[in-house]
Amino acid sequence: METSLHKQLKDAYADGTAEIEVPLGDYRIDVVQPGLLVEIQHGSLAAIRDKVQELLKDHRVLVVKPILIEKRLVKLDKKDGKVVSQRKSPKTGCLLDLFDELLYFTRVFPHPNLSLEVPLVDVKELRYPGHGRRRRKRKNDFVVQDRILTGIRETHRFSTHGDLIQLVPPGLPRPFHTGDLAKIMDIHRGLAQKICYCFRHMGTVNQVGKKGNAFLYEFAAGKRRSRKRKSSGQKSVSRRKAVRA
Repeated sequence: METSLHKQLKDAYADGTAEIEVPLGDYRIDVVQPGLLVEIQHGSLAAIRDKVQELLKDHRVLVVKPILIEKRLVKLDKKDGKVVSQRKSPKTGCLLDLFDELLYFTRVFPHPNLSLEVPLVDVKELRYPGHGRRRRKRKNDFVVQDRILTGIRETHRFSTHGDLIQLVPPGLPRPFHTGDLAKIMDIHRGLAQKICYCFRHMGTVNQVGKKGNAFLYEFAAGKRRSRKRKSSGQKSVSRRKAVRA
């Protein structure tokens, strides 16, 4: 079942002029703008990897991957029932969560016909008591009824190696290992390892040796830093429209 979040983002990217849910061969496309196919994917990018690869052969594609920054949990007494309580989830997201998804998308991104847009969003999540698809039943189980977009903080677009490299602050040693990356980005080493995995499989960095048990990396020749691009002011109307929906 389509969530309100997905529908709101579709309406935002259609902006009242583009077509929505358009059949194209074996696929349905969320939004078709002039010369551009827009796929909105709140779930794993792995689920649309093959679809996007096929579409890129003949089309320009924009994949929209929202990342939840803040989530307000709204508990209902039953499905479509009354609100019992509301609270802010202690879990928060950040832009670097993107690399959790890129782990499964390195065969697709980057590509000359592909751009990846990442809205950082706040949502309201409606949930009610139930077992859902959980393998083991627990007393505090719940089922998510819907996710509703309440705000878009900012939007980032990535099209090239350089756009992703821009997320890494300057000052890395040459060569560097994941510990160096974790320190300069102020993140845990596990996330730094995911970033290096993505970079290595995208051809952004090359493995050039080892230091003790740590692999050493250098950025590949020609993969220069470029200015990180956020969506321009023209998107602001669509953002307000999405939140009002």
